[in-house]
Amino acid sequence: MDQSKGQIGIRELFAIIILTVGTKLSDDTPTIFFKHLNTAAWMAPLIIGAVSFLPLLLLHKTLDLYGDKNLAEIILDIFGKYIGFFILLFLFAISFSALSVDSAIYGNLVSSMYFTKTPYIVIHGLSMALCVYGAKKGISNIGSVAWAFLLYIKLTLLIVILLLFVKGETNFLFPLFGPGKWEIIKKSVTHTSVFADLFYMALLFPFLKDKENYKKGIWIGLLFVMIEMSASIIGYIMLFDYVGAKTMNYPFHEAIRYFQIGFLINVEIFFFPFWLVAAFMRFTIYLYINALLFSHIFKIKDINYFIPIMTALAIVLGLIPDSPSFSLIHLREHIIYLTTPVFLIFPIVIWLFGKIKGVKNNESVSN
Repeated sequence: MDQSKGQIGIRELFAIIILTVGTKLSDDTPTIFFKHLNTAAWMAPLIIGAVSFLPLLLLHKTLDLYGDKNLAEIILDIFGKYIGFFILLFLFAISFSALSVDSAIYGNLVSSMYFTKTPYIVIHGLSMALCVYGAKKGISNIGSVAWAFLLYIKLTLLIVILLLFVKGETNFLFPLFGPGKWEIIKKSVTHTSVFADLFYMALLFPFLKDKENYKKGIWIGLLFVMIEMSASIIGYIMLFDYVGAKTMNYPFHEAIRYFQIGFLINVEIFFFPFWLVAAFMRFTIYLYINALLFSHIFKIKDINYFIPIMTALAIVLGLIPDSPSFSLIHLREHIIYLTTPVFLIFPIVIWLFGKIKGVKNNESVSN
């Protein structure tokens, strides 16, 4: 594994979290929440964040037990060479599936809403080629660029949220608890892996200049995306009502095309470039994390050689589903639903095994 690409601080880690988890408010994630929770969809990010607290806390305690090791190295140490290999391979399969499906969704979004005359494969291929270039620059450069653009991206999002609140109707938020309190909790918990990117951030732990800043970055980032995503979904409900929002694959983009400020009609041209940069950064980070995990599985020192190959495979897999506007969104929801138990239970398992192995090692040393 190549760790010669420098290190990052708390602000770079924060920017990386915001641009991976936070950008999901602009894809089909709100639509998934609307599908199950109606007017209570805005509660889902808050509940998911609360449910994620314990697994993330135990993951942090496990990292503390092993010093400078990252998640992949800890798994190999706890479960051994062979079982650890299959666990890492399983985690890579989940992560790579998310990369393939999510990037295909973004390619379909751009081709169906903005560049309707440009073939989908061209848009998807060119955008992922830019992400390959960014991923090969290393985590230090990725973090620096993420931090440099974060303020501008979030300022444009803040303007969008303010417009949603100004132009929306508060009456659309009722009934407040939608399908019922129990249904809200159940459907939110079963979609917890929407925040699974925070689990994979443990792969970046050795790259932090100050290891204590890792925890601060994760907790601040989690709180920020919970509030940001919830506020955005409230805005979508106020503007479209949940019935209208439920029929939209990408409410964020429908919203920015809906706005008109004075004599300016096509105001989406002011928001789209910043969203595009955020999307590029998201998949650049995804590529880097997938490559990092792959390098631990197969003991590869330099991850730059297979990043283009991995990207090409992700593009090919994204082309397989028919009617991508519908099938990709359904496929993504199934992935979220099926992988949620992994991210709820696995941090507890590795913490318990880590503690047990730590106790045994201490007893061996004493003897």
